[in-house]
Amino acid sequence: IMIFRKIISILDSKDKKTIFYLLLLSTFVSIVELLGVGVILPFLDIVGNPDSLEAKGHYKFIYSFFDFNDRTLFIIYFGVFLAFFYIFRGSLNLYYIYRLEKFALGKMRSMALRLLENYMNIDYGEFTKRNSSIFSKVIVIETFNLTNMMRALLLSVSEVLVLIFIYSAMMYVNYKITTSLTIFLLLVVFIFIKTISKKLKDSGVSRELHQRDYYEIINSTMGNFKFIKLYSENDRILKKFSDSSFLFIKANISAAFLTHFPRLFLETVAFVLITLSITATAWLTEGRVAEHLPTISFFVFGMYRLMPSINRILTGYNTILFNLRSLDIVHADLFYNSESLGSDYISFKDKISTRNVGFSYDKKNNVILNANLEICKNDKIAIIGRSGSGKSTFVDMIIGLHKPDTGNISVDGVTLTSQNIKSFRKKIGYVPQDLYLFDGNIKDNIVFGAVYDEKKLKDVLEKVDMLDFLNTSHNGIYTSVGEGGMQLSGGQKQRIAVARALYTEPEILVLDEATSSLDEDTERKIIDQIYNIGSKLTIIMITHKMSSIGRCNKIYTLTDGRLEQIK
Repeated sequence: IMIFRKIISILDSKDKKTIFYLLLLSTFVSIVELLGVGVILPFLDIVGNPDSLEAKGHYKFIYSFFDFNDRTLFIIYFGVFLAFFYIFRGSLNLYYIYRLEKFALGKMRSMALRLLENYMNIDYGEFTKRNSSIFSKVIVIETFNLTNMMRALLLSVSEVLVLIFIYSAMMYVNYKITTSLTIFLLLVVFIFIKTISKKLKDSGVSRELHQRDYYEIINSTMGNFKFIKLYSENDRILKKFSDSSFLFIKANISAAFLTHFPRLFLETVAFVLITLSITATAWLTEGRVAEHLPTISFFVFGMYRLMPSINRILTGYNTILFNLRSLDIVHADLFYNSESLGSDYISFKDKISTRNVGFSYDKKNNVILNANLEICKNDKIAIIGRSGSGKSTFVDMIIGLHKPDTGNISVDGVTLTSQNIKSFRKKIGYVPQDLYLFDGNIKDNIVFGAVYDEKKLKDVLEKVDMLDFLNTSHNGIYTSVGEGGMQLSGGQKQRIAVARALYTEPEILVLDEATSSLDEDTERKIIDQIYNIGSKLTIIMITHKMSSIGRCNKIYTLTDGRLEQIK
């Protein structure tokens, strides 16, 4: 019941209508499947005994109704009708599979989109607590696994209907044989559920656990490639990846084997039962098998169709168990408490004020204690302090990424809240110490999701003194940067970082240790450019290098969580 509740909770109204249509369609498919088995019985009866066309009431009625005078002609028409019927049956099944796949894969896309949206709206403090590789795994892998689970569930429902209809017909034809088969099959299913299904569920949990490590090792390896090359850590990392991938693959091998086992076992059982049934009939009737051929044929076709249904139901059940963890993960992240931001506008014409602001990550150890600060329009301020003193955390509160635990932050006398923080964030241009550049060109890395304006792009590149260099030495704004900016120097990467921040036309420019990794000459040039560019901007600089703050009109130091103005 909990599984159904979780699945229903992640479906929208359109999805529910589609599922209702698929259930109706599967019911119709099941009826057609029953007819596909049931219609064989009279056909074989008539072919084996044409006299029955005039001897048996229901045959005689149809034979007379269509005004047939030739038995052979009737059999030919009946056979042609059956041929077209089976073509229709096959086409209907293909159509059902198409609609099912369209729904399942469409749902995978919509879930991935919703997850990405949720992750983008997640509270910044919560984001920093989670591993970024897990986000990728959930969006790509867990949605795929959950799609397989939903597909298996719908296919199982369809096959259950087929099983019920055909089973009912078999009970009607001969309840003794059907009851015997039922007892045997229920015993087989019970054994499967108690053994194979339990192992598959355990394999599913193991798969998710080791797949998480699998992704994390890959991401951390590619993200620290330079250190790996420098310190020759290949063997240790390869050993760790080998162990993780072995356990991940082992779980999938176990799942694949256990998933296919019921099908092969049931097929074997079906053929054995059919062979033994025919043999027993021949023995009991002393060789007069022809008299019972229609009934035997019906049960042969019935078993031939029932066994795949039972197999698909068991396979679907096992698939659901194996991917159950994916449902829990996706459901939790789809309903994760993300930020709910309003659209109230807030202006910045006078000053930003913090009043007795305090913050801690774990609600126990305070990072910031009763911080008071005023940033006037066009101020150039610096916040200095040793590494780990809380400088970045404090500024993250000022720009609206962290919410203070105590005190408040106001802009022009208006307190920052969830209703206006979105408007305030748009006024921020942020330059980090290590800008992540994706594998693309200069244009795409600077625009980064904003509306492309070539004139504005070239203007910011000119401001950071890169446009002439790109046009003369490279391919202009289409110059490739390489993954992580590997094809650029440190100074060029920081200029790109400044250009990206300026492209959004901010009112406040935040420099978070933006030049700390550069040599003094490059740092001085970039800092001078920033001050010249930002003469009409409010600049907040986080640094531990005194050489960067000479032109700041206010300087604060942060020590043991306490903010103090020294200039």
